[in-house]
Amino acid sequence: MKKIAILGAGSWGTALAMVLAENQHEARLWGNNEAQIKEINERHTNEHFLSGVFLDPSIRGYLDLAEAVKDVDAILFVLPTKAIRIVAKQLNDLLKNKPMIIHASKGLEQETYKRISEILAEELDRNRYEDIVVLSGPSHAEEVSRRDITTITAACENIESAKYVQKLFSNSFFRVYTNTDCVGVEMGAALKNVIAVGAGALHGLGYGDNAKAALMTRGLTEISRLGVAFGADPLTFIGLSGVGDLIVTCTSIHSRNWRCGDQIGKGIPLPTILENMGMVVEGVETCKAVYALAKEKNIEMPITTAVYNVLYKGHDVREEIQCLMGREYKSEASIKEHQ
Repeated sequence: MKKIAILGAGSWGTALAMVLAENQHEARLWGNNEAQIKEINERHTNEHFLSGVFLDPSIRGYLDLAEAVKDVDAILFVLPTKAIRIVAKQLNDLLKNKPMIIHASKGLEQETYKRISEILAEELDRNRYEDIVVLSGPSHAEEVSRRDITTITAACENIESAKYVQKLFSNSFFRVYTNTDCVGVEMGAALKNVIAVGAGALHGLGYGDNAKAALMTRGLTEISRLGVAFGADPLTFIGLSGVGDLIVTCTSIHSRNWRCGDQIGKGIPLPTILENMGMVVEGVETCKAVYALAKEKNIEMPITTAVYNVLYKGHDVREEIQCLMGREYKSEASIKEHQ
C-alpha cells in the first residue's frame, strides 16, 4: 500500500482518489474549501463536483498541506494550471522522503506558456523528489467514478518512473499505458481543450457530424504542428493523449470546454458562461497561450486563431467559420510538410 496526496479536490482529483482507494492505497485529498473537505470526511461525498457519487470512507480530506503530504510516497497535482506554481513553491520545505511527483492537469501557463512538468521542475528542489510523471488521456471524471472502462497514459523520460505510476493506478477498469514523450503528451492534453471549445460552438450553432469530424481532424493537425515544433514525437498525437483525448473532449457534455463552446454558439456571452460554470475551463486560457506560441513559431493554426478571435476579439462565430471555409485551397499535407 502506498500513501498518495492528491492536491486538488475537484472532479478529476476526486475520481483519481477513488481509483487509488480501489487499488488499496491511502488517498489523501487536499483542498482549501473547509466545507468541501468536511463533506468528504463526514458524508463521503463531493457533491458539487461529482453529484450522486459516494467515496470510499478510506479517502480522507485535508486542509493542511503539510499534513496531507507528510510521509507520502507520491504527490499528485490535479490543480488548475494557474495554481500549479503557487502550490509547488510551498512544497519544498515539506518534502522529506523524495516522493514521486505526478500531475494530471491539462494546460499551459499564462505569460510563460510553459508546460506543467516544466513549472514543477522549476519550482521543486530536484533533491527532494524522485521524478516527475505526466498522467493524461481520454477520461471524464464522471465516468471514472462509475468505474467505466478508461485508458490513459503515464509519461516520463525515465520509463521506470512511468511504470511506477502505471502500476499505482492500473486495475480492471482503469488501464494505464506508458510513454517517454512528455512534450507530446502534455501538448496534446492542453491543446485539445481549445479545439473542444470550437467543437462545442459548432454544436451550439446546429451543425452536424460532418462539421464536427472536419474540425476534430484538422484540429489534430494543428495540435501536431505545434507539438512537433517543440520536440514532440508525431506518433504521440495518434495515441491516447492525442486523438483519444481529442475525441472524448470534443464529443461529450461532460467536457467543460465543449459546454463553454456550445453556449458561445448559442449566443451567450463568455463572462456569463464562465461565471455560471462553477469550474475552470482550461481551454479559454490555454487558447491565449497557444495563439501566442503559434505566432512565435510562425506556425499556421487557423482553427485556434478562429477560436481566439471569438473568445478575445469578440468576433462572430459564423463569420469565423466562413473565413475558415473560404481559405485558400490546399493539399491535406503531412505534419513534416508544415514545418
